[in-house]
Amino acid sequence: MALKETNWRLLDTGHRPGPENMAVDEAIAMAHGRGEVPPTLRFYGWDPPAVSIGYFQSMLEEVDLDAVRAGGYGYVRRPTGGRLIFHHMELTYSVVVREDLMPGGVIETYREISRGLLAGMEELGVPAELSGGDRDPRRADPDGFHTACFDTASAYELQIGGRKVAGSAQTRRDGVILQHGSILLDIDVPLLFRLMRFPEGVAAERLMARFRSKSTTLAEALGRKVSWAEARDAFARGFARGLGLTLTPGQLTAAEEKDARVLVGSKYGCDNWNMKK
Repeated sequence: MALKETNWRLLDTGHRPGPENMAVDEAIAMAHGRGEVPPTLRFYGWDPPAVSIGYFQSMLEEVDLDAVRAGGYGYVRRPTGGRLIFHHMELTYSVVVREDLMPGGVIETYREISRGLLAGMEELGVPAELSGGDRDPRRADPDGFHTACFDTASAYELQIGGRKVAGSAQTRRDGVILQHGSILLDIDVPLLFRLMRFPEGVAAERLMARFRSKSTTLAEALGRKVSWAEARDAFARGFARGLGLTLTPGQLTAAEEKDARVLVGSKYGCDNWNMKK
């Protein structure tokens, strides 16, 4: 797929609370849809670490909020689908581009964006590959229950030796694609599972074993720690090479910052969004 616009903005917005991160992604999409900013690749982190759930999930059913609050962590509902993620030791990316500049359906654009992610893995020396294009993320395990985002690879997501290392989700609104995803630098599996709720009768220990067998991290793949900055730089180079982009470092505009503050106060920081069923 040939992109119709290869001059993109590159953002590093640092580490922010969960509601701010989701608000900034949406604010960028709004500004791009208005023609105020170019297509944008953004990298960010989470401070404090936070649990996010997919748009169609229930916070009260999926998340142990007492454990989240006791640990000083945050929580937020994403505007995209998918399952629970604990954003802790990871690099998060988002891509915002108009549909007319990256034509195709969800699977086609997943595949295109994954070219950048795969090239980023190559920059780090990680032998990653893409999952098949026919994986249905709704497939359940034998218990009929998914643990978290990284226990199953959907179409065109990154794997190392058949184990998922990056998970992504996409939404489209007013002709604009927003895709964001998590790239695992490392993971504390017991901590993740302490923040989750499980249906009665489901054994957490067995699900943790399954999770470990289905997921991996850059630290495990490389046998060393990978810093957030090292990963950011590698994936910026990867997106530029893999998608043929010219990335120009920039900053959020005043309008984007204002829209993000409004979205935190009216949406992502509010229980009527985060707790809705």
